[in-house]
Amino acid sequence: MTKDGERSDPNGWTVLEHGPLEQIASNLWRIEGEIPKMAIRRVMTLVRMSDNRLVIHSGIAINDEIRSQIEALGEPAFLIVPNAYHRMDAAAFKARYPNLVVLCPAAAQKKVEKVVAVNGCYADFPADPLVELLPLRGLKNREGVIIVREPGREPGRERLFLVFNDTLFNMPHLHGFTGFILQHITQSTGGPRITRIARWFLIADKRAFAAHLRELAALPGLTAVIVSHHLPILEDSRGVLESVAATIE
Repeated sequence: MTKDGERSDPNGWTVLEHGPLEQIASNLWRIEGEIPKMAIRRVMTLVRMSDNRLVIHSGIAINDEIRSQIEALGEPAFLIVPNAYHRMDAAAFKARYPNLVVLCPAAAQKKVEKVVAVNGCYADFPADPLVELLPLRGLKNREGVIIVREPGREPGRERLFLVFNDTLFNMPHLHGFTGFILQHITQSTGGPRITRIARWFLIADKRAFAAHLRELAALPGLTAVIVSHHLPILEDSRGVLESVAATIE
């Protein structure tokens, strides 16, 4: 049995502890859940396109109640596996929703295809006025960012949101030995930051990445930033991105 009282099915849909479906904007939601045997939390982000199809970023197997809520929002159409390591539930999602188009960063495709067939990279995502997938500069196509525009707002008053993966953490400090490791060794905790792991394994050109962060920070209407580990950045997103960029040059 899972912690939500459900059995895992033959396709690997194993439900671990997770929170509710949280709405960030009229076409943007997040769900936070556990990673087995780790203190780090993971986040699934859902974005609704202009035609009501859903983009699932870093999918997490969720219970039937939440799954029904998601399906009521639109048709699950795209599964974004955001790097070579966020593959845990990718195959289960594809088995549950066979029509999903699976996309990942180009440099991650070889590893992602070990668990699920990949249909393309970020450049293959169709043009949509509300959702845009971009590789992040300076990362050699290892990760990207999703730009989400909220529909139905007046011209000049558009709200815009960014969805990152492992290049940006927003994780509070933890107690004990694990907390010490995360704070002082991997440098993963203590608010929005670029972790030591990202510096070592994701970022190839610090100046190019910092410049791209500043470009994203300057986008008109930037309202919030969603990350794949822990808390969304809901205040002063522009200032946060600029401050983080200054730490990596």
